[in-house]
Amino acid sequence: MNIAEAKEMMKGKHQGVLVARRKDGSLQMTLVSPAMTASGDLIITSRETTYKVKNIKRNPQISLVVYGERFNGSQYIQVDGKAEIIPQPQAMDTVLEWHRQVRGEADNWDDLRKKYLAERRIVMRIQIDRVGPQNRG
Repeated sequence: MNIAEAKEMMKGKHQGVLVARRKDGSLQMTLVSPAMTASGDLIITSRETTYKVKNIKRNPQISLVVYGERFNGSQYIQVDGKAEIIPQPQAMDTVLEWHRQVRGEADNWDDLRKKYLAERRIVMRIQIDRVGPQNRG
């Protein structure tokens, strides 16, 4: 599987496990809701104050497993790459695109913008360097 095929497979799949690295090198794993933007970027949102964001700012190397609606029996893919942190206010349009894909249309977009600014919600844009698994046994 190549990166373009992986991006196509990940469209519409919003369940994932992100792996970042702590200061001591140990792994930090967290459940996330990834999305593919219209321009083909793999994104995740988070509050800027979380440990995953702090860890990624220190070391942008990440791994992410994305899977379907069911944990067992779904197609899944692992991507390895680098995460770029995009802060507010630059992140707002992408955060709203993420919201539309993952959670659907908002009742009030202005209220949602205010909420996401108050939360200091950022975007992690993932540069995909490698995908897998290549073979299933």
